[in-house]
Amino acid sequence: MTAPTSTAIRVVAAGELPAATRQAVLAAVDERGWLALGERWLRRGSPSAWESIVAAPVDAVRPVVAALARSYAVDACAIGVGGPTTRRLVVLDVDSTLIEQEVIELLAEHAGARAKVAAVTEAAMRGELDFVQSLTARVAMLAGLDVAVLEEVRRAVRLTPGARILVAVLHSCGHRVGVVSGGFHEILDPLAADLGLDHAQANRLQIEHGRLTGRVDGEIVDRAVKAAALRRWAEQDGVALADVVAIGDGANDLDMLAAAGLGIAFCAKPAVRAAADATISVPRLDLVLHLLGVTDVEIATALAGTGLSPLE
Repeated sequence: MTAPTSTAIRVVAAGELPAATRQAVLAAVDERGWLALGERWLRRGSPSAWESIVAAPVDAVRPVVAALARSYAVDACAIGVGGPTTRRLVVLDVDSTLIEQEVIELLAEHAGARAKVAAVTEAAMRGELDFVQSLTARVAMLAGLDVAVLEEVRRAVRLTPGARILVAVLHSCGHRVGVVSGGFHEILDPLAADLGLDHAQANRLQIEHGRLTGRVDGEIVDRAVKAAALRRWAEQDGVALADVVAIGDGANDLDMLAAAGLGIAFCAKPAVRAAADATISVPRLDLVLHLLGVTDVEIATALAGTGLSPLE
């Protein structure tokens, strides 16, 4: 497949995007001799989003955009401009991405081990510990918990602001949405059904005689398994990897962010931010839509009749 020769530079700011930032982007385009094809606001106010389309290959534009994002403390991406019928697959991590919490910490609270588990989780997400070994150790601390705890944790889970809007608008545009988690099917499955997700994969807790054994059944979902799931779903959905978007926050997401055409670090650890193609620093998943070129008016139109309202 031939790579798009037009690239969208999209910038998201927590407040109103300063004119100086927009001018810096346009100046960088001009300095490199790239033809500017147009610009527009995707969203005004706080937060805000803006785009400029340039006649240049995405691989050339990305390092320039990354440097500008660091210099002006904004979130930004460079993404090839697809046609109006381009179908995307968006794959999200779950804990601290699709939802606000870490499920294993919610479970560990019932075992009196939340602080200990949280410390291990933080180290694993920073990439300081092997994920499989760290998850095995954390799950072992859950041994003996009654399965009734799972329902309590399901009720405690909170979606990240904008998550439901992101899924609804993507589906309205004909795109596919999947989630892959180092967490657990027992918590994820009802959530995936509620959101109408197209794909979901996670670990499965081993249960015997109505209690958690402290072990996981089957293969643990580590960074390689996450990337493999992304590739498998893209093939099933007939979506080119260049048109896949991956969103995550921790070291366990690095491989899938690298495999996707656009890898987005969402409120992420420093190592993940450094490795990703783009960042979102405001804890709102609906802002991902602006990185994909969806305007606030288009979001409102897509949500009409769904019972959902755009976030202010």
